[in-house]
Amino acid sequence: MKESILKKLKLLKQEHISTYLQTLPEHEQQAMLSQLADMDFSVLEAAESAEQRGKFAPLRAVTLDETEKNRDYYTEIGLQAIRGGKVGAVLLAGGQGTRLGFEHPKGMFNIGVNRELFIFECLIRNLLMVTEQAGAWVPLFVMTSEGNCGETQEFFAKHGYFGYRAGMVHFFVQEQLPTVDREGKLMLAERGRLSAAPNGNGGWYASMAKTGMLESVRQAGIEWLNVFAVDNVLQRIADPCFIGAVIASGKVSGAKVVAKAAPEEKVGVLCLEDGRPSIVEYYEMTEEMRSSREPDGTLSYRYGVILNYLFRVESLDRTLSVRLPLHRAFKIVPYMTETGETVIPEEPNAYKFETLALDMVKLQDDCLAYEVDRSREFAPVKNKTGVDSVDTARELLRRSGIEL
Repeated sequence: MKESILKKLKLLKQEHISTYLQTLPEHEQQAMLSQLADMDFSVLEAAESAEQRGKFAPLRAVTLDETEKNRDYYTEIGLQAIRGGKVGAVLLAGGQGTRLGFEHPKGMFNIGVNRELFIFECLIRNLLMVTEQAGAWVPLFVMTSEGNCGETQEFFAKHGYFGYRAGMVHFFVQEQLPTVDREGKLMLAERGRLSAAPNGNGGWYASMAKTGMLESVRQAGIEWLNVFAVDNVLQRIADPCFIGAVIASGKVSGAKVVAKAAPEEKVGVLCLEDGRPSIVEYYEMTEEMRSSREPDGTLSYRYGVILNYLFRVESLDRTLSVRLPLHRAFKIVPYMTETGETVIPEEPNAYKFETLALDMVKLQDDCLAYEVDRSREFAPVKNKTGVDSVDTARELLRRSGIEL
């Protein structure tokens, strides 16, 4: 194994890692070789380039009014799927609360004011509403990262899984990709360990496959997976009405969307691209797209995604053979020099490679846009202050009758 890895590092022009590796004692060499053997270095050869986009067109949604007219019908279809064990939920919880000034998994952040109310607790409470309505449990798969897996599991256990059945909660670790400096050179995180970072929220299904969690999905007979982000404390998970609407539509996927608050709102919009479902980021939209309106005066590109998707497992399986686009993010990455000095930069110094969940939508044959009321289902906790912050989420929780 050692010779093949050294050869690979040479081909990739990363000889500084080879040199460092051979300065380590044998047992530390073996540990580092094991990490190197498991690392996907193809990212080093895949420089990010501007994606060639196709022809965009608006995509209509199942509106709030339409949902209200068909609520009982959709809900019953969704409840039947849940009771039949055909629905699972996937919580993307690999991130830290760094932007909140919180050096722990973001889901552990206490959003309460006069009492403890953790983000994880909010999400589990929302899921419990559904399981109580259905009279059946929904398997919950929690994607963590190497850095927060242990702390996350301990937190759930300490709090009794917030009332959820422990045997229905399954943890798995997100894949890691190497980080590189400005010159594209691999970095050290600490003695005998390469610097790496989670591979972005688009890697959730591939990570389920790699960790064996996907086998559990198949054995359980789960046909639909509802994937959602950790930071939206109001979102409904395994929502029977949403599930029923997607199943009734005959489509292989669905996305919860909210009407944009303004044409310039910084949110990705669900649309069609060359006739297939796609998401166009706010910075990719032309002025014409931003301002275009329908005959009734509503924005043509109106529906922003909130990272709450429903996918048919059979359709997801086909994505495993496709490499998702890699996005480079320039970040502050602490590292260790080859002489053993630990450096904590004050400004961005390295690139992380990420895949995005929105790119998985583009691999689907079709997608149902399902509008939800943003005041009831969209309270993201992304920033410490300002837009989409702790304060705005707290206010929305209060409006929903949640005691803080």
